[in-house]
This record gives sequence, C-alpha cells and structure tokens, in this order.
Amino acid sequence: MTATEENASVPRDERDDTVHEVPAATGRTRLISGPGILLVWLYGVMVVGAVSRSAAQISTEFDKAPLAYSLSAVAGLVYGFITYSLVRGGEKARRAALVCCAAELAGVLIVGTWTLVEPSAFPDATVWSDYGMGYLFIPVLLPLSAMYWLRKARTTTR
Repeated sequence: MTATEENASVPRDERDDTVHEVPAATGRTRLISGPGILLVWLYGVMVVGAVSRSAAQISTEFDKAPLAYSLSAVAGLVYGFITYSLVRGGEKARRAALVCCAAELAGVLIVGTWTLVEPSAFPDATVWSDYGMGYLFIPVLLPLSAMYWLRKARTTTR
C-alpha cells in the first residue's frame, strides 16, 4: 500500500496535513502538503506574472525604465527558484527556499521603500513597487507566509 492509499483510508479529520515523508527511494521530505500546496500555486502565479510582465516590458520599452523592468525580471527568477525548491523538497531545498524567501522579503522592503522615497527613480512600476500594491500586496505577504511554513516544516520533520 502506498503512502497516498494509506492516507486516503484515514478519515479526513484524523489525517496529518503537515509535512510527510516521501518514499525512501528519494529520501526527501515533502514540502508541498497542506499549506505548501497553496504556496507553490501562489509562487507559480507570481512566476508567470513577473516573468511575462518583465519580458514584455524589456522587449518593447526597456529604455523607458530599465531598472524597474530588470527588477521585475529578477523577481520572476526568485519566484521561480522558490517554486522549484518547494516542489523538489528535502532539507537542502527547504533551506535554500528559506534563504531565498528572506532575500525576496528584503528586496520587497528595499524596493518598496525606494519607490516611496524616490519615485522619480522608477518611471514605471516593478512587481515590488509600493510593497507589491499592484499585486494586492502578495509580494510582501508571500515570503512571510513561506518563511513561516518552511520553519514549521523543519520543526515537524525532526
């Protein structure tokens, strides 16, 4: 019986939806169970949004706001790496995602503050402008949520 079949036979209210071990063949701890699935989905949406936005802006109007468009591309790469790490699983991926989420949060706070203090430096918005206001503040809330989840994942696998 596989872990999935075994988990399916347990009534919903008795299941543990935190972090589960994957089969011993891979030796990695799953990070995408419970709230981790929502994080992967949200980061995936942010990858698509940031990368497509920056690709369109860089290819059509890069000279208008090169810093803003480059920062949006960097945000898309960061989101992509975090998504990959969450899906990959394992302790190394968890630590890498945690560090990357901290760097993402620092970027959001720095760029968000910079856009408020010196708006002339950004003729057009980035994903992280005004702390992600154009994205419903998801860019500032997502790394906080992910860091909480990743720290919780560490404590539940010990």
